[in-house]
Amino acid sequence: MALKAGAIRFNTDSSQMEIYDGNQWTGILATSPNQETGGTRGLFAGGNTPTYFNNIQYVTMSTAGNAVDFSDLNTMGNAMNAVSSRTRGIYCGAFRPAGGGSSGSPYVSDNVIDVVTFASTGLDASNFGDLTVARSNILVMASSTRGVMAGGDVRSNPANTDSPVNTIDYITMASTGDAVDFGDASDVVRNASCGSSPTRGVMMGPQRGSPSTSNSNIIEYITISTLGNSSNFGDTTTADSSAAGIISNAVRAVRFTASYAPNTDDVIDYLTIATLGDSIDFGDLNHISYNGGSGCASPTRAIAGGGYDGGIAEEIDYVQIMTTGNAVDFGNLAEARSQPGACSNGHGGL
Repeated sequence: MALKAGAIRFNTDSSQMEIYDGNQWTGILATSPNQETGGTRGLFAGGNTPTYFNNIQYVTMSTAGNAVDFSDLNTMGNAMNAVSSRTRGIYCGAFRPAGGGSSGSPYVSDNVIDVVTFASTGLDASNFGDLTVARSNILVMASSTRGVMAGGDVRSNPANTDSPVNTIDYITMASTGDAVDFGDASDVVRNASCGSSPTRGVMMGPQRGSPSTSNSNIIEYITISTLGNSSNFGDTTTADSSAAGIISNAVRAVRFTASYAPNTDDVIDYLTIATLGDSIDFGDLNHISYNGGSGCASPTRAIAGGGYDGGIAEEIDYVQIMTTGNAVDFGNLAEARSQPGACSNGHGGL
């Protein structure tokens, strides 16, 4: 009988417990965010004001307070998103000025993947590999071993508008190398809150369609350890763009909504990752600025920060994932910016 993802064995050669991820046996880590970084660490990287940044800021998610400097990415850009393991944050694609530098238009998408180590403040990113398609505004999901990157905007010719794709790539996060084809989303997609459990990734209400995109209330999911196309999960409570990133613990995924300015919706909703069905109202935002914001999660908290609502935002808000209620203030980014990329070493896929 074929092995199923999630099977566990004891390796007598290495004296280590291992889990089968659908393709290979991999060690079960006996570490935690508390051991590695003194608590779950959330990273916010890049973004623009419209000047483009390459710096990374971080917060310790068990506390509240302002973000502080972590290190730098290799290049400047915005609209990047990240997958992450317990030890690594891996930033995938971005929009960057076509002529290089930190400002100006037109801009183009790229296929660069950068990697940082959560425990190593002050150590700049190194190159991991390349995406199969250069793009930004990607939908991201991850288990403890595999990062999956779905959809995104392609702009290869500055004279063209953004062209979303339905491409899904994946990487093995403990190694380095180029991304590999995973399958396809049901439509071209960009910009969505995503969630991960150790086995499943969900994409909540992405913008869909090309060349003109529109907000949707469609939720899709994948099984992270396999290869294949996305499937329907249910519908979100509203059709709005949302703060991007992996915003979930192992049980619930949370969506911080954000209409384009002037924002009218302030909805937070959630779903249970192991089931299928529509999302449920969670509460309201504290700041209506998450168009162009990004978020991440610990086992107990979901946070979102940055964005744009008539001005560049610096606020970070949070909720307790396993409760319901309105978001409250966490602190501020060290520098306001729109479209940063966020990840953590404590999200639900780990």
